[in-house]
Amino acid sequence: MDRLEIRELECFLALAEELHFGRAAERLHVSQGRVSQLLRALERRIGATLVERTSRRVRLTPLGQRFVTGLRPAYDVLAGTVEDARSAARGVEGTLRIGFQGSVHDEITSAIALFQQRHPGCTTEVIEIPLADPFSALRGHEVDLAMLVHPVAEPDLVAGPVFSRSQQTLAVPAGHPLAGRGALSAEDLAECTLIGLAGPAPEYWRRATAPETTPGGLDVARGPRVCTLQEGLTLVAAGRGAMLLCQPTSAYHHRSTIRYVPVTGLPDSVLGPVWHRGHETARVRAFAQALAETAP
Repeated sequence: MDRLEIRELECFLALAEELHFGRAAERLHVSQGRVSQLLRALERRIGATLVERTSRRVRLTPLGQRFVTGLRPAYDVLAGTVEDARSAARGVEGTLRIGFQGSVHDEITSAIALFQQRHPGCTTEVIEIPLADPFSALRGHEVDLAMLVHPVAEPDLVAGPVFSRSQQTLAVPAGHPLAGRGALSAEDLAECTLIGLAGPAPEYWRRATAPETTPGGLDVARGPRVCTLQEGLTLVAAGRGAMLLCQPTSAYHHRSTIRYVPVTGLPDSVLGPVWHRGHETARVRAFAQALAETAP
């Protein structure tokens, strides 16, 4: 068997995810010509075409699809083994980039403090990621781990232990008919226009944050779509609609023009750490452990 070339495999996996030679080149920090060269070398080694490229699109051949399905788990194991060896050699050092959406809860800052106390050789960076685009920063290696609202049903991502559960609240304008209520049922959402999320978030995730029907089957009017929490709260204050938020986020973002009313009959808002399956490091595992120990 010909000798395996890791760079060829890395190139193919990047191209399989991006389906774009330019983006794959940027991700690998090489030229587009180099991506084409590595792909051709791998296809010669395999003996068949793995990627079809036309002037309008890039797609995997049926063999390419089967190859990436079998290759990805093996590559992730190999990459994880190498990273484990590096981490064992130097300890938990370097930089851990933690993504968050909207606000950083006090419990998360407590976990960061515990992590820093235990691993003074590792610094932490906290990076805000768009509310409407929860996964791209992980896939683009902009963050090592992100604190995200569940559900997370992405095969290339790992959802760590649930960190917190909290009741959902409805953010409504101060003058809205529901603003004076002490609590709402899920069926009351039919009396609102719900602000949803734009961007590349998968549909199941958008529906979880802004359901289109109540549990009883009543339609919920769809309002404007936003990319960030601040955009959503601004539209709520302006009377453009209502927005579902977890209780800690509601408490953090107090505004005189907005009322936050608890909602019963909806699943709790669940928050937990998420990381890329192929980039689990000792830093990520150590921070997940700190989260577990500081969880309410």
